[in-house]
Amino acid sequence: MIDPAAVCSVKEFKKKAMEHAVALKDSKSPLVLTVNGNAELVVQGAAGYQEMVDRIAELELVAEVKNELASRSSSGTQPAEKALAELGLKHGLRG
Repeated sequence: MIDPAAVCSVKEFKKKAMEHAVALKDSKSPLVLTVNGNAELVVQGAAGYQEMVDRIAELELVAEVKNELASRSSSGTQPAEKALAELGLKHGLRG
């Protein structure tokens, strides 16, 4: 859900770009920019964006593990450690 306090116009953003940049970096929360009152863009600091990307990657891996385990349970079982190790190798992760 978008915090109403985290919305401003592109025009306002341009006027106070450095202030917004500092606030974005400190908060790690995104800022929605509007054009003619309509949400058009989302601006976010690099650290907050990376945190979001990392969370998405974790969720995708969890979903894939669940799907793999469900698939293997219907066709036979495999120890969880082996399944996780295989997925880790597939995605270039280290334990």
